[in-house]
Amino acid sequence: MSENKLLTESKELAKKIVLLCRELKMRSIESPIREQLLRSGTSVGANIHEAQYAQGTKDFISKFEIALKECNESEYWLELLYETNGITSEEFKYFQKQCVDLRRMLVASVTTLKNKQKSDSDT
Repeated sequence: MSENKLLTESKELAKKIVLLCRELKMRSIESPIREQLLRSGTSVGANIHEAQYAQGTKDFISKFEIALKECNESEYWLELLYETNGITSEEFKYFQKQCVDLRRMLVASVTTLKNKQKSDSDT
């Protein structure tokens, strides 16, 4: 999986999350939920970006795994917003797809890195 694609897609998600949270504030949606979504949604890209300067493969994998968890958390907050009428069905579907796509890329990357790490240690 191309790291550049992960960087680009995760940054795009972060920007869209920021804009959504601004809109949610104008809609008077509960601030704790907004803030949690803002933190987790922007953390995905931050961890992927930080992985570029990891101190080895284990650190790199760890950053990607944290990004994966943050992506999953973001989807939780989006589901909660949708189920409490904070966001529309269209908004939810858009962001859910973004989260699913990023998760797939992250899982594929982590799996590849772990397999490579394992095969390197076997030799």
